[in-house]
Amino acid sequence: MQKLSLPLPAPDALAASQALQQRILDELAQHQGWIPFSRYMELALYAPDLGYYSGGATKLGKDGDFTTAPEMTPLFGATLAQFYAQCLPQISAQVMEFGAGSGKLARDFLSECRTAGIAIERYFIVELSGELRARQEEYLKDFAEVQWLPAMPEAFSGLVLGNEVLDAMPVDLLRKTENGWREVGVALNTSEPQPALHFVERDCNAARTAQIPDADTLQEGYLTEVHAVAIGFMHSLSAMLQAGQAQTGKAAAALLIDYGFPAREYYHPQRHQGTLMCHYRHHAHPDPFYLPGLQDITAHVDFTAMAQAALDSGLQLHTYASQAGFLIQAGIAQVLARTSAEQVMQYLPQANALQKLVSPAEMGELFKVLLVGTELNLPATLLQQDRSHRL
Repeated sequence: MQKLSLPLPAPDALAASQALQQRILDELAQHQGWIPFSRYMELALYAPDLGYYSGGATKLGKDGDFTTAPEMTPLFGATLAQFYAQCLPQISAQVMEFGAGSGKLARDFLSECRTAGIAIERYFIVELSGELRARQEEYLKDFAEVQWLPAMPEAFSGLVLGNEVLDAMPVDLLRKTENGWREVGVALNTSEPQPALHFVERDCNAARTAQIPDADTLQEGYLTEVHAVAIGFMHSLSAMLQAGQAQTGKAAAALLIDYGFPAREYYHPQRHQGTLMCHYRHHAHPDPFYLPGLQDITAHVDFTAMAQAALDSGLQLHTYASQAGFLIQAGIAQVLARTSAEQVMQYLPQANALQKLVSPAEMGELFKVLLVGTELNLPATLLQQDRSHRL
């Protein structure tokens, strides 16, 4: 693996990473020296007190490792609130957000509801990170509607929000070899002067490739990800929404926004090295073994697999669109128009942020929106940019 030249962490952060590395070595020792990559990724991101999302590292914004749409502009959260308003009263006046980050999306969403007179009884946040929950509680202290949950409840009727949640779920790695598909896991390389974690392949069940269209025709050496954890999440989400409708008699829906592709684009022959990527201090690089616990590890989302999991579990697919198409139809330009262009200092930053959200060269095309749920009648305008046929 090529040696990386990245900013050095503070001593306490380095110590935390070393403690997590020992935790991973202990895990390897308990499993004959090999673990699936999904288990390594789970530990690197979510190991209690040490993982990237469960530890104390700053993750979002200019001092973190990446910037999300809500961190860029309040237009994003306000537009999602306007979409939520269009779903009322078909759904219960409740929202549930997974992976709420700094709380910025929740704050912008609730501020828009307050300003625009949009009914909302409760805004639930399901948050695994104790550090992020503490930040959220301080940031959202003026909004009594917010309530934190330690896990997904059995039933919910309302709108679920998940912005850049699916991409942070652990993935498994598969490689096509001359002898068929093999699983790429993690082991300790003891042949080097300094032992280090590295990839080691082993045989895998043929069923593991079910997510990959035309898996048999892909070239030897093809490396990619499969998303069993995210598919499991979609099944659980579906069960929760259907139970919510059964309890309340009202519809329920989930709006999932992330970067990714339909399956035939995801598993395109030219995407032969997969989509796995790491983010450390605003540097993107491909080495998942660099300072575990201090960097984000992500993979793009296979939206075909997510939609199919929802359908298989009894939900309806309401729309699949680019982020640009969805935000424009949901009214983001109208939200911006409330600020006069003559107020240059206020208008220009928001206009520039809107451009990043919808430009095909920025986030507008790479990020997609998947809306699944129980029976829900949406305005025809929201379906004008539908690309469900591409799934």
